[in-house]
Amino acid sequence: MPERAARALSDAPFPMTLSIRPRRSVLYMPSANERALDKARGLDADALILDLEDAVAPDAKAQARERVAQALRQGGYGRRECVVRVNALDTPWGRDDVRAIAGAGADAVLLPKVEDAAQLHALARALDEAGAPPGLPLWAMAETPLGFLRLDAIACGHPRLAAIVVGTSDLVKDLHARHTPGRQETLLARSLAVMAARAHGLAALDGVHLDLNDDAGLAAACEQGRDLGFDGKTLIHPRQIAPANAAFAPSGAEVALARKRLLAWRAAQAAGQGVAVVDGALVENLHAREAERLIALAEAIGKF
Repeated sequence: MPERAARALSDAPFPMTLSIRPRRSVLYMPSANERALDKARGLDADALILDLEDAVAPDAKAQARERVAQALRQGGYGRRECVVRVNALDTPWGRDDVRAIAGAGADAVLLPKVEDAAQLHALARALDEAGAPPGLPLWAMAETPLGFLRLDAIACGHPRLAAIVVGTSDLVKDLHARHTPGRQETLLARSLAVMAARAHGLAALDGVHLDLNDDAGLAAACEQGRDLGFDGKTLIHPRQIAPANAAFAPSGAEVALARKRLLAWRAAQAAGQGVAVVDGALVENLHAREAERLIALAEAIGKF
């Protein structure tokens, strides 16, 4: 490769077109706990799910939604993405949740147990009627057998949908299955979630690891989720953040190899060749695009 061409390629920005927001660690926060909401401002999670649903007892729902709205208006969460999980709209609390948080400054609203696109449209209408910012993103939880079977239609069911969040606890219960170390009981469902997300340009987040004392199991679950294609993992305790951040971030060696492959591919393109060879491995357009994605993710993580 001529020196001038090599210098031009090495000076080219990485990546050329991609913009990625890290969601390696997505921590559920019990919104009835004011201290927890405050502590979350200093945690190293990429995103927070301020939970008004499962983590809040019925008699604490009203107070929890007031605390979430106040916490969001107060701010101080920095680069962390703040998502509110509301109760389903057909519950006694769902519409009050929407009215309380619509204008509070959430980055997205997460709807539990989504089984069809009509639920997303109903949520979007409720948010609009409550005065939420136009285009406020929606996240959908897949956690029932019917929801997983309909994921393709759900994933393309509303233009504001940005993420699919897998709920494995409810799924295992509904399947009459058992939680196993290898998570085989949810493998098909989780793979369907990733496939639907990728088909429609959405983020995909893996389910939680329930055993807080099982560090090895958590690490294995994070690695499995990463290998399946998930963007990150939902978490139930701050101690789980660091393992998730490590597992879903590209390593230095991976980034270096990606840059090497991308540089070689661009040089091949400049020379009128369709492919390049790096360390004995073929590099085609698909490998270049994946290298761009990986580099963009590493750079986005570096800015956090």
